Amino acid sequence: MTLVEIGFRLQSALTPAQLQDLAEFANTYGLRKFHVDPSGQVLRFEYDASRLQPTQIAHVLRQARIPVAEGLA
Repeated sequence: MTLVEIGFRLQSALTPAQLQDLAEFANTYGLRKFHVDPSGQVLRFEYDASRLQPTQIAHVLRQARIPVAEGLA
């Protein structure tokens, strides 16, 4: 297991429905935990890099209509 953290800049604040979708998405195999920055502008994930790629995470977030703009290191 290779744990890595990635952040995504949010285009807008998350709605309660989006937070619910995010909670379901967080059960994806390979994701360990997520955190929304107190500013509400950055969403961070800890994930297993041997199971997931950053592009896969971004793709699923966009499919769930989570308004991410770009990945952060």
